[in-house]
Amino acid sequence: AETIRHRPVTPMQIRAYRTGEEAELRQLFHASVHETASRHYSPQQCAAWAPASYDIAAWAERIQSVNPFVVVVDDHLAGFADLQGSGYIDLFFVHPRWTGKGIGRSLMQHLMSEAARRGITELTADVSVAAEKFFASNGFVVVDRQVVELRGQSLPNARMRCMTQAAEPSRDPS
Repeated sequence: AETIRHRPVTPMQIRAYRTGEEAELRQLFHASVHETASRHYSPQQCAAWAPASYDIAAWAERIQSVNPFVVVVDDHLAGFADLQGSGYIDLFFVHPRWTGKGIGRSLMQHLMSEAARRGITELTADVSVAAEKFFASNGFVVVDRQVVELRGQSLPNARMRCMTQAAEPSRDPS
């Protein structure tokens, strides 16, 4: 008999981002890149992707424009992700402290449900090498491999896509 192991699920709340959380989201993003993605990218690539110093106003503007969902665990932001009207996921990050505890999977399920609710038929994302396996485990497939040039560094990633429940054809009994 095959044993199936389930990752522990942490009690959490998923809600819309609130103005004033930009700095905590930046810290989460920085930690995710430098602690989790660093297994797949060099220190120089991570520094280009998530530099220690950054334009606070530009980051706040970006967060406000993508209006992400956040995952709250024990009064801390454990992860965040956005879903654009086109179905594009621009940002998807989980704090290293919370990886492997069901945060990312719950957040992805939330995005999928939200996409279906909005009638979005296809999700797309430019996915880091570090997150590719996670996205694939959630039904995404690689459409293209690409390299992003950022602050003098080349960062490989994959354009991935996933059809949503909104795309499933209705069953016609005829």
